[in-house]
Amino acid sequence: MQPAAGVRRHHSSALPLAWLAVAVVVYASLYPFSGWRWPGDLSVWELFELPLPPWRYKFDIWANYLGYIPIAGLTHAACVRGGGRSGRCWLFTVVSISLLSFAMELVQQFLPQRFPSRLDWALNTAGAVAGASLSALALWLGWLDRWQQARDRWFIRRSGGALALLAAWPLGLLFPTPMPLGLGPSWARLQDGLMEALVDVRGAEDLVAWLADSPAPAGQLSALPEALGMALGLLAPCLLAFVVTRPGWRRIVMALGAAVLGLATTTLSAALNFGPAHALAWMTPVVLPAGALALLVCAVLTRAPAALAAVLGVAAVSAGMMLVAQAPSDPYFALSLQGWEQGRFIHFHGLAQWVGWLWPVAALLWLAIHLGSRPSRDD
Repeated sequence: MQPAAGVRRHHSSALPLAWLAVAVVVYASLYPFSGWRWPGDLSVWELFELPLPPWRYKFDIWANYLGYIPIAGLTHAACVRGGGRSGRCWLFTVVSISLLSFAMELVQQFLPQRFPSRLDWALNTAGAVAGASLSALALWLGWLDRWQQARDRWFIRRSGGALALLAAWPLGLLFPTPMPLGLGPSWARLQDGLMEALVDVRGAEDLVAWLADSPAPAGQLSALPEALGMALGLLAPCLLAFVVTRPGWRRIVMALGAAVLGLATTTLSAALNFGPAHALAWMTPVVLPAGALALLVCAVLTRAPAALAAVLGVAAVSAGMMLVAQAPSDPYFALSLQGWEQGRFIHFHGLAQWVGWLWPVAALLWLAIHLGSRPSRDD
């Protein structure tokens, strides 16, 4: 698609966020990816005749409608910011998102734990229409241009990937972490996952035996490693933001925003697991000192070069991953996992878990790529 006249191509964060939203939809639609079988005695052509559900739950109706509004809005915005005309981008968005929804409902027929529905497809398509229309309205009112102007004042030009990672960071925190703000797999969880994946693999017997004999961390972390781990967990997104945020007071705002968002998301996760009365059950005596330490480091680096922020970001993410890997599964963490894996979060816990596991790796890759690239004049 050729850019519209007078429209400048932008390195938009909407594009990686749109792909992330697509991944969320695919994962949530097909989880738990097990039990695949041919749906009864249906022929190939009958598969395309999606059934109507015998029930009408208000939550499901609203979830199917509202859930597709963000992905459509991001897709339309990414198309427009890439140089497409708004009308063509609107049509492309609605058609492509509707086809994605239809494909998900079609594939769900092969999963015994999922219930395909023609109504869900219609609601998803309606959400796509609403999301694309809202994005087109925002473009017509000039809101997207104002956002771009604000982004140019706050961030360097090639900041889309970092902003997408920062947007995904709270999602990883929704899954119970071994320590506050500590993303990445603990050794106990990684050990169990590897043993489960390799137990039936021929030739991997020695590796499975080694994993079984490797002792997992036990007990509880002492105050110093826990405080250091939380401080590094907060520093990681802050330093990632500093690489793309222009020096000065804007970096202070980003650091304070990350602290508030991290604490709020962790509190929300505890509230979803144990109820509002226990929303602050995760708070330990080291939480506030660790957060203060991280913010103090951020205050010192408000004028630091982006290259220095990237180097320190690599160090913070790497050290944080090592501390998280050594963190034992305390009773709170184990109880949280049970609530997510067996309770009302069964279709969401896997996605949040993978984001929490992979976010540090993705951040390391982005920081490494940034270190290997030369800044442009606009940066």
